[in-house]
Amino acid sequence: MPSTNAPRVALGPTSAPSWMADAIIAGGGEVVDLADAEALVWASGKDANQLADALADADHIRWVQLPFAGIEPFVHLIDTDRLWTCAKGVFAEPCAEMALTLALAGMRGLGTYARATSWSRPQGINLAGARVTIMGGGGIAEAFLRLIKPFDCHVTVVRNKVQDMDGADIVVEPEQYAHCLPGADLVVLALALTPDTEGMISRSELEMMEPHAWLVNVARGKHIVTDDLVWALQNNIIGGAGLDVTDPEPLPDGHPLWSLPNCIITPHVANTPEMAVPLLSARITQNVRLYADGAELIGPVHHDRGY
Repeated sequence: MPSTNAPRVALGPTSAPSWMADAIIAGGGEVVDLADAEALVWASGKDANQLADALADADHIRWVQLPFAGIEPFVHLIDTDRLWTCAKGVFAEPCAEMALTLALAGMRGLGTYARATSWSRPQGINLAGARVTIMGGGGIAEAFLRLIKPFDCHVTVVRNKVQDMDGADIVVEPEQYAHCLPGADLVVLALALTPDTEGMISRSELEMMEPHAWLVNVARGKHIVTDDLVWALQNNIIGGAGLDVTDPEPLPDGHPLWSLPNCIITPHVANTPEMAVPLLSARITQNVRLYADGAELIGPVHHDRGY
């Protein structure tokens, strides 16, 4: 249980930025050494070994706040002995905005036009009135649904917990995801990476999609089998792909995806540091306050689901 006084919160690793300490203090917390802390705000999104070392002799740490929504590097550390939270939902708005940017750019042919060196023939389809399938029902999906509302799309959402969502016409369980690909003009990946979702878009799924359909990924590169996507794009099996994430990442120089006119790639910038600092700072502050009050924290990690 949290302290009745100001929560004692450690900040790690040592390279953690000072604005995270400011966020802890703004939430009414006290920044202390790990040995004296009851909670830990972790700043590194990739180095699981450092976090494991920090927690090895820190049974007194009751709550750990992770910095990103994706927790793949830390899944093996998640247990039921501590409360774990992540940045789930924090970056939903900028990620949804990038998904819409890639969707519009791809569907209207901007990737081809941007590469052109002479006047070219017309191409493109409308997002207005389109059939859209969204894989994932979290914060990014909710924000994306709000953004595309004026386009009057017919939207299907695939998510773990089937429930009504504002802006969605149909919500189905994950087992039905492949059935939601045929007929869609746009497919957006906005879900967590788990063993069940890794490689979920492979050759067989791409063959189910419409020849004009665009695939947009603002989630994780490993959702898509990259070699299969290259094949699909080279052979015009689908209309194109807008990728803010890739597998591998960073995408190596000379990779076939770079040269394909029906592929638009951004270097994992749906959420930039300039966007992230105020958003994550607000989440840390809010969770420290909630912890102090003994209230339910935002962005809990579900041990059984792996996200």
